Amino acid sequence: MKRAKETAEIGCELKRILDENSTEKLMIFTERSETKELCAQINRLLEDRQQLKAEFKQRELSIAQMISNISHDIRTPMTVILGYLEMLQLQKDKRQGPDEVSTENVWDMIGNVEKKAVQVMELMEQFFTLSRLEAGEEQLTFHQLDLGEACRECVLDFYEILTERQFQVEISIPEEKLMISGNDAALRRILFNLLSNVLRYGKDGKYLGFFVKKEQEFIYVQVKDKGKGIEPKFLPHIFDRLYMAEAADDQKTYGNGLGLSIAKRLAKHMEGELSVSSSPYVETCFILKFPVASETISDRNS
Repeated sequence: MKRAKETAEIGCELKRILDENSTEKLMIFTERSETKELCAQINRLLEDRQQLKAEFKQRELSIAQMISNISHDIRTPMTVILGYLEMLQLQKDKRQGPDEVSTENVWDMIGNVEKKAVQVMELMEQFFTLSRLEAGEEQLTFHQLDLGEACRECVLDFYEILTERQFQVEISIPEEKLMISGNDAALRRILFNLLSNVLRYGKDGKYLGFFVKKEQEFIYVQVKDKGKGIEPKFLPHIFDRLYMAEAADDQKTYGNGLGLSIAKRLAKHMEGELSVSSSPYVETCFILKFPVASETISDRNS
């Protein structure tokens, strides 16, 4: 009888907790060890339930923020595009009077419309790439890559523009082969993103440091600049999707948060890591870390 009463009490109390959506734990006073164990396991389930609910709510907030941010980033170039198109329509209808827009200005406006349209397309492509990565739909074929050679080629692609902008460039890449298991397109996308960030956000420092080194079973790539950097409070979130860090002048510090999120996820897909440290106007350093590939490795998919 006492066991049946305790079981009924557990059921009633559990129903109340679930119906009220409460965060309480089950508390039943008993001397029976089996009843205590049952309550302990039920409480574990209740804790897991609360954790899942908290994670779900956080994900909902994250998605809402993501939609808000991407809507903002798309709205800005679209507003510019619509403005230029309206001016072109006015030109077509010849409603400008004596201040009619010249043919040269028309072509300038068309060029600006094209640039903004490309910006929107790039943003959407980044967004869909990130979505596919998070959903596990982005299939990457892996094979042995010479990380040093890929780094040399990527830096060379940027060298002319770095020289034009009078950057001091320091490069150190070993001549030996530095083999990793990875995807060539994904690796180049990561490197392109890190080098682009130097040009965009480290431009005040006029410096690029690009260093590759092998230490035991890992290969490290360091991409450094001496620009405005990232404030300490933003560092934990810099790889969050669509997280936009703002500087003191309310200008974006690191873009729309898509490029770095994609880079970190691509690195993870290749069993690598991407991290960052920053001291504004002293040094900002992105560190890419990959395990050295074994000498015998077959192609694989992820």
